[in-house]
Amino acid sequence: MSDASKIKTLVLGATANPGRYAFLAVSRLLAHGHPVVAVGRRAGEAAGVPILNAFPSDKDIHTVTMYLNAANQKMYHDQILAAKPKRIIFNPGAENPVLKNLALSMGIAVEEGCTLVMLSTGSY
Repeated sequence: MSDASKIKTLVLGATANPGRYAFLAVSRLLAHGHPVVAVGRRAGEAAGVPILNAFPSDKDIHTVTMYLNAANQKMYHDQILAAKPKRIIFNPGAENPVLKNLALSMGIAVEEGCTLVMLSTGSY
């Protein structure tokens, strides 16, 4: 995989629980060669990636993939938009019309889909 095809992804709602989809997303993103930043409520590691308790100041995040419901995303809206990602993926259960419309108005691509499926089908 070339450097150009590596997509730095922020997993919002990351967890150290290997039975959760957010953990699987971190693991599979890494397996596909994508750099990952993990943000969650509890400290720990997801597939070897430290879970941050605060939104990072990185400005080179390409994709934010959401594993939080709309109510729990609200506190991150400003930080996500300030990071100016190229894309936000709302995984099942994380759909958020408010953030979706804000992102679209700023030229940020929005997808409602499953990161795991996207990775497995080559559409990530």
